[in-house]
Amino acid sequence: MEKRVELEKRGKNPADIKELNLDNCRSTNIVGLTDEFENLETLSLINVGLTSLKGFPKLPNLKKLELSDNRISGGFDILETSPKLAYLNLSGNKIKDVESLESLKSFKYLRHLDLFNNEATSIHNYREKIFSMLPNLKYLDGFDPEDCEVEESEVEAEEEEVNGNGEEESNEEESSDEDDEMDDSVDLGVVYSENLDELSDEGDYEAGEEEDDVEEEDDDVLDSSQDAPPSSAKGKKRKREEGDDN
Repeated sequence: MEKRVELEKRGKNPADIKELNLDNCRSTNIVGLTDEFENLETLSLINVGLTSLKGFPKLPNLKKLELSDNRISGGFDILETSPKLAYLNLSGNKIKDVESLESLKSFKYLRHLDLFNNEATSIHNYREKIFSMLPNLKYLDGFDPEDCEVEESEVEAEEEEVNGNGEEESNEEESSDEDDEMDDSVDLGVVYSENLDELSDEGDYEAGEEEDDVEEEDDDVLDSSQDAPPSSAKGKKRKREEGDDN
């Protein structure tokens, strides 16, 4: 299995992989699959020969897990590190009783469970017991509690619901950040507005002073022009005085 994991990675960073298919690789337990696949959403381990889920990593974003045609009989509590699990296929395994599935109660998003071709399905009122034990479950072996078959559109709707619940917290954080940014922008706007008002008042004051200075200068010029006799008058007076002397 370890070699198959490396092959399926195709040189990618494990954290960037969202879907991984390890069907038909032979191993009795999980090897080569680590916590580094933190964003993995779909994992398929069909017909691998697993006898247990020993070594199953922590996959916090896992939503769909295919484990059909193996030899697993229990130990599903190890899957609790994948709380977003919504689809679990355990058909064709060695599950003998309903009690071995009690650990699945902790999965609040689990909507689809397949147990076809397990000994537990032959137990009297098997379906009623499973739906009673797992109240959030909507489909068992492809049928709802009223024996209506699941439709593809409903599966897609369920996946969207899980995605929405998973992203709700991050959306709230983004909304909070946006509100903070808006508050900051409002505060800055008030500051800018006040500064502009102050600059405008100072500009008006300086402009007023300049106008007053200009008016005073004009008045001084007028006064000086009125007191001083015209140059032409002075010239005529000198000529008259010279004429009289002659």
